[in-house]
Amino acid sequence: MSSLQRQAIVAETRRWLGTPYRHQASVLGVGVDCLGLVRGVWRGVIGEEPEKTPGYTPNWAEALGEETLLEAARRHLREITLGDACEGDVLLFRMAMGSPAKHAAIVSGEDRIIHAYWGRAVCETRLVPWWRRRIAAAFQFPGVED
Repeated sequence: MSSLQRQAIVAETRRWLGTPYRHQASVLGVGVDCLGLVRGVWRGVIGEEPEKTPGYTPNWAEALGEETLLEAARRHLREITLGDACEGDVLLFRMAMGSPAKHAAIVSGEDRIIHAYWGRAVCETRLVPWWRRRIAAAFQFPGVED
């Protein structure tokens, strides 16, 4: 993908703005969670999802203590250095220090992310220090070339 395709990733992500938060959902305009947003953008820019997402509870990361989300990202996305993340890339976050990564967002611009989280619709927010401290890993969608 070229920079134009990075823009296509962000444009596809922005289509989801305002979609209500719904745990385990990935339906544009109806409901989505953070993983569902990444899955929906994948479908919009790449096509069929690479694997079926297993069911998960809201506290799955705390209950299992496993890096399930991080491992899935490593199977299907290309891991990059945190400092190299730019628009169209996926960030994973640890909601508590020392806990597994359990939140995802897509970079929409310099210091901006788009994400879905509990109690909110999909929104574009600043990548403020609170979020920045919690970044666990950064990834590119397959085929992105810089």
